[in-house]
Amino acid sequence: MHRLGEKSLSAVLHPLPAGGLALVFGAGGGIGSALHARLRADPRHAGVMAFSRSGRPSFDLCDEAGIAASAKAVAAHVLDIRLVLVATGALAREGCSAEKSLRQLDPGALARAFAINTIGPALLMKHFIPLLPREGRSVFAVLSARVGSIGDNRLGGWYGYRAAKAALNQIVRTAAVELKRSRPEALCVALHPGTVDTRLSAGFAKQGLTLQTPHAAAEKILAVIDGLRPEDSGGFFDQLGNTIPW
Repeated sequence: MHRLGEKSLSAVLHPLPAGGLALVFGAGGGIGSALHARLRADPRHAGVMAFSRSGRPSFDLCDEAGIAASAKAVAAHVLDIRLVLVATGALAREGCSAEKSLRQLDPGALARAFAINTIGPALLMKHFIPLLPREGRSVFAVLSARVGSIGDNRLGGWYGYRAAKAALNQIVRTAAVELKRSRPEALCVALHPGTVDTRLSAGFAKQGLTLQTPHAAAEKILAVIDGLRPEDSGGFFDQLGNTIPW
């Protein structure tokens, strides 16, 4: 197991080059807004851009034309893109609850789960990974979830969310293989932020479970990114830098 614990981070830091541009998708959510705030406070980043449904311009994860338009606007920026964070995802939407049994499977709910948790992030990879610089370190990171691990699934339930995050992990892994051919110093990874006190976890956290704040989660996520080695591209890591089984 690869671990980037707090005690060893200083010995394995691989920081992004200074003066680059950082992008945060899902900046209207709890973790996304915290990531945006921390990146803006980091002098290493010359620019930080936030994208959300309520932002300007409005960003819709399910609208590829809008994603392409956003990519075109970012491509015109003079700064190199050094970090892309996709902090999007939904456990349940539009009155649908997370399934506890096969009896509750609904094709419409499954399609929505994949649209938000898999297809949207995949389209962001399609349009923004080609914008990463061909030289120097850069990172494209998506927030996945430990429940997307097939090997770690011992409780069952949450069919749509689990399956969609597992599919996202496969897309990350496959994109990392392709990315290495043209941008050998770039990384594409999936990150589990831990259990965070946000709308996504509301109503689903176990009673008595300690939730971390979005800002604490953001700090850990960015620390893990700084500690990733080039060979970690295509990996799946938790908020402490531990490898999560597929």
